[in-house]
Amino acid sequence: MSAQNPTLGSILVDDKGMTLYIFKNDTSGVSNCTGNCAAIWPPLSVAANTTPTGSSDVTGALSTIQRADGITQVTYDGMPLYYYSKDTKPGDTNGQGLNNLWYAVVLSATGTSGTTPANPTSTPAASSSGTVSGKIALLLPETKTARYETADRPDFEAKMKELCPNCQIIYSNANQDASTQLSQAQAALTNGAQVLVLDPVDSAAAATIADQAKAQNVPVIAYDRAILNTANVNYYISFDNVKVGQLQAQSLVDKLNQMGIANPTIVMINGAPTDNNAKLFKQGAHSVFDPLVAAGKLTIAKEYDTPDWSPDQAQNEMQQALTALGNKVDGVYCANDGTASGAIAAMKAAGLTPLPPVTGQDAELAAIQRILTGEQYMTVYKAIKPEAETAAQLAYDLLTNTPVPADMTNGMTVNNGTIDVPSVLLTPVAVTKDNINATIVADGFWTVDQICTTAYADACKAAGLQ
Repeated sequence: MSAQNPTLGSILVDDKGMTLYIFKNDTSGVSNCTGNCAAIWPPLSVAANTTPTGSSDVTGALSTIQRADGITQVTYDGMPLYYYSKDTKPGDTNGQGLNNLWYAVVLSATGTSGTTPANPTSTPAASSSGTVSGKIALLLPETKTARYETADRPDFEAKMKELCPNCQIIYSNANQDASTQLSQAQAALTNGAQVLVLDPVDSAAAATIADQAKAQNVPVIAYDRAILNTANVNYYISFDNVKVGQLQAQSLVDKLNQMGIANPTIVMINGAPTDNNAKLFKQGAHSVFDPLVAAGKLTIAKEYDTPDWSPDQAQNEMQQALTALGNKVDGVYCANDGTASGAIAAMKAAGLTPLPPVTGQDAELAAIQRILTGEQYMTVYKAIKPEAETAAQLAYDLLTNTPVPADMTNGMTVNNGTIDVPSVLLTPVAVTKDNINATIVADGFWTVDQICTTAYADACKAAGLQ
């Protein structure tokens, strides 16, 4: 039968007034909505060998098809008909236009209206109970940075279990090898992954992964690091990484000014040249340092890019700098806590006392402890839990063809060299000894018990962490 909708006009409904929809990836006589899709968009069904009938104002042809799951589904002018699970009462049209794939059936003299369908992402697999299930690949880049195994992975998996208890996560860590990551992604796709959450080892090389995923209609989320020079990235979630570099550099400059050091000499130990984030951190840092260098107020005596973000490489770089500079270093810009640990090890081995201020990033537990004892000056705290949880929510929405709320990105995009990728950019925070309690501890990132082990009990007491 039909019903009048104030926006759409006369639309097709069932005998209880519930709106009926067509899926634009279907073709005449063929339903392509199964598994998770059918859990969200249940087919209009009738008993086998039943001929559906409609009221006199329904002008198109009603018929049935036999679906692969055994259900006899009603069609209208050949197109399978569906309900939307979020329509709760007659007259609801909450599914209208979702993802540009789902449309209420607007009645006319010639039957359904609409345009030629676009290809959707791959359809999730069904579970025996009809509840949502599917496979999501989480591909992380390396283990030398502690956060990936201690925070990103468990936070992502916990949120996904909450959203989709029946979903399977295909997890891989590439150990800083781009070719390994490509093989892992290909294996995940072969294993039926329906969404890729990819933190690339090499931001440029990862375009191949995104392109191969697209060829199989699998959406891609660039996680923490951008995937460059491809149109086949659906979302990017990270932090304002230029801001990270600015926070690090400004914190170092402010500390050197506080110490009363005129025209200080610093060493810069940047991240991996294959990591687009490292480029952004460096860009942000130089935006603070370069005007001071030009004004004769700061000297960057040595600068290094650190392959693989390796602490050992950072230690070697710092040893080289100390030898070249005769141990005369006023401050050290390190792009993350791992490289900071290497630089600090080199300076301690060279006998520098006291150590100059050193920056970092990621709020690793060891770094927080070094900050308390004065070996490291600051780190940048990036709230990884909301980053990982937002990535899980995006992955779930893409898996289930659920529209992503507009306020998740707030219209933000980041250009990856080919397209403007819809982006979620979270805010980084500079952390020194003075605000560990108000940031790291308050957010539950690390607890006081974790930080204040016996070796750090006195430092914690002095900092008010008890």
